[in-house]
Amino acid sequence: MKILVIEDDARTASFILKGLRQAGFVVEHARDGRDAMHDVLTSSYDAAIIDIMLPSLDGLALIRELRSKKVTMPVLILSAKASLDDRVKGLQQGGDDYLAKPFAFVELLARLQALLRRNAVLSEPVHLVFDDLSLDLLSRKVSRGGRVIELKPGEFSLLEYLMRNAGRVVSKTMIMEQVWNYNFDPETNVVEARICRLREKIDRGAERKLIHTIRGIGYVLREDNG
Repeated sequence: MKILVIEDDARTASFILKGLRQAGFVVEHARDGRDAMHDVLTSSYDAAIIDIMLPSLDGLALIRELRSKKVTMPVLILSAKASLDDRVKGLQQGGDDYLAKPFAFVELLARLQALLRRNAVLSEPVHLVFDDLSLDLLSRKVSRGGRVIELKPGEFSLLEYLMRNAGRVVSKTMIMEQVWNYNFDPETNVVEARICRLREKIDRGAERKLIHTIRGIGYVLREDNG
């Protein structure tokens, strides 16, 4: 799942970004409201975490503009203002939840997961299935043929991307940009290495191989037709 963090304080942003990435999310960061508006309108996110005090366009104004443009992704508001009036105002402007600073990361993560669960009822599924392979985006559990598979956060994100594009060949460039937000360096073998580790866990001991290399092009999740 892809989250946009909109926070101008470098220390707070670093704290949130690190925690979310360790939890297995793909995360992007914007430092002011105008940049965030452009990001939301030109990309796709499962949720946003928005600080109220932002340069160029404050958080509440940003939320109002997003809602006026029919952007429905869940929004978790962050603010140093913790009064009841401030919380009510934030929710009335279009926020879905409100978390006062300072906060514990475990609470931020729990609130974000709750927003994603509620939104999943009305949007895309959070349980992906291909053949006998199953992935749950909220519980972060993966299994194949009833066998539970333990994945690291980066492996989980890679498998999610492959499952969402099942049957479609995806290039190394696409993986680097969509899974890890990196510009592709043709000299690096990071994609090959992570695909190899993921394949060992997913296809090990299975009669049908699901992760295939298309030489010179990329990778695809599909049933092995021999």
